[in-house]
Amino acid sequence: MEVTVRGETIHLTPIEYRILKLLAQNIGRVLTHSMIIRDVWGSLDQKSVPSLRVFMTTLRRKLEQNSQGEQYIQTRIGVGYRMAPMENR
Repeated sequence: MEVTVRGETIHLTPIEYRILKLLAQNIGRVLTHSMIIRDVWGSLDQKSVPSLRVFMTTLRRKLEQNSQGEQYIQTRIGVGYRMAPMENR
């Protein structure tokens, strides 16, 4: 369970890792907020959407701090998130 960006190890919390793993398993596909919450936390609670947004912000910051401007995770406003396909980076 190790994540590297440009050869540098990125330290993730267990929840950040589960979110990243889910997005990576579905590259290019938009995952709704409820899909991510159910998969990561195991239940759907609408109060979890703000928590998910915080985790996504932190995960993005960690992944993209040494990425030379690459955006790995894209937001679909009001819907969810997706990991950008390689050809878009």
